[in-house]
Amino acid sequence: MLDSIKTLSARIGMRRETRAADEPLDGRALPAVGNGTIASYWLQSGFSYAVVARDGNASLSYRVFEPPLGPSEYLLLTEAHEYIRDVFLFDSPRSQKEIDLAYSDVVPILRRFAPKLTDDRVDVLYYYLKRNFQGFGRIDPLMYDDQIEDISCNGVGIPVYVYHRRYGSMPTNIAFAGDELNRFVLKVAQKADRQISLTTPLVDASLPDGSRVQLTFSDIVSTKGSSFTVRKFRKDPMTPVSLIEYWTYSPEVLACIWLAVENRKSMIVVGGTASGKTSTMNAISFFIPHHAKIVSIEDTREIQLPHENWLPTQTRDINVRGSKGDVDMFALLKAALRQRPEYIIVGEVRGREAQTLFQAMNTGHTTFSTLHAGSIDEAINRLISDPINVPVAMLGALDLIVIQSLRHTKGGAVRRCDSLHELRVDRGKEIVHDCLYRWDPATDRFCRENSSSRFLDDIARTHGWSGDELEREISRRAEFLSRMHAGGFKDVDDLIRRMSAFRGEGDDSLS
Repeated sequence: MLDSIKTLSARIGMRRETRAADEPLDGRALPAVGNGTIASYWLQSGFSYAVVARDGNASLSYRVFEPPLGPSEYLLLTEAHEYIRDVFLFDSPRSQKEIDLAYSDVVPILRRFAPKLTDDRVDVLYYYLKRNFQGFGRIDPLMYDDQIEDISCNGVGIPVYVYHRRYGSMPTNIAFAGDELNRFVLKVAQKADRQISLTTPLVDASLPDGSRVQLTFSDIVSTKGSSFTVRKFRKDPMTPVSLIEYWTYSPEVLACIWLAVENRKSMIVVGGTASGKTSTMNAISFFIPHHAKIVSIEDTREIQLPHENWLPTQTRDINVRGSKGDVDMFALLKAALRQRPEYIIVGEVRGREAQTLFQAMNTGHTTFSTLHAGSIDEAINRLISDPINVPVAMLGALDLIVIQSLRHTKGGAVRRCDSLHELRVDRGKEIVHDCLYRWDPATDRFCRENSSSRFLDDIARTHGWSGDELEREISRRAEFLSRMHAGGFKDVDDLIRRMSAFRGEGDDSLS
């Protein structure tokens, strides 16, 4: 059941990147650590912590430490686990989302098996019981690390790997043995309310906390056995201020996108795997007027919007041969067009739904989506080639293409908006893209490439602005975003209120 647990050293304080390397979060001194330790911080204060260390071969590893259990405590934990599973939960059956293992419920059970157990050991056993029932077992501590983006296991006996925002990909000291990995994959599928078996060995789903998970069961499709990848998302929603904080976008580039979103210009965010396309989509959604009607369409829920008038939809695949119960993105998009949305957001275009999406653009619907590609030319080539096959004439309805990438530098991996392009189709057959802004890797700055813009001129004409007035409006919005960033405004409700005031929906004197 539970594997042998590593020794817990003296307590350490959590350190954020903004603090000095030896400055703990809660004021307690950090314990002496080995020369190879790069960083150490709490995951769950008092119970689990992480250490990023450099091995003898100069590679980094991520180690998780939890409280130790003696042989008698291990047996006690096993007995309490079986009792809670077979008696406590069986007597009051409830759904997976309703399970709440309260401390007051666990203490009497532990005291029943070990009356002389001290309070501090009760806390430790409660930590493990809650971890196993409500959490994710051995990888549960990893789910508490906001710096981890991905958690993956490629098979039995292979270390679980994590992708850290600061340190990149690293192996951990966690590995699954024997049939343990099969049981774990079945448990995760259950948490996602999905079925996985030898007949349906592949599952893509969302976990209750919003993380995305991909599961493979047994060795049918993966020769190394069952596997899983958990793609975590930030607990705090990504906002335009977040994009500036990470310097993924400059305030001026975001101001230009803000104008485009507010004036109903369609856009696609393009990038490779882990380039931050969906995070950018979530952030720029803050530019959509707060009460606008929005419909989002996805295979797996990733989009998180702060709007009330938002209808999130997702596909359904019931994996029953001959069944007509499947609902794909094409069907959802057709249904969305009947719901009179002001904005349509498609998680990713990859097939026939793209043709309907561009038909929606050509009939006046504002649409946003993401696309896997590495450059503007690759993106256009994917759109007009199999299996997407969007007619060239329809591409004229797409106003903007944002190119985003994951760059590896000496300081680690960073995400940058490589370029911002506007698209047009000349004489109905020639696709032309003009670069408005481009990121310069030498200076890490965003440079304006083209002073003239068709979509900006159209916005100016709509509002009756002159060229100078248009530039002042872009500068005014860029200054507002810079002010929000400088002031550290990260609260979602506060940011929405201030952006509404800036639009003239409230007091524009807010600062």
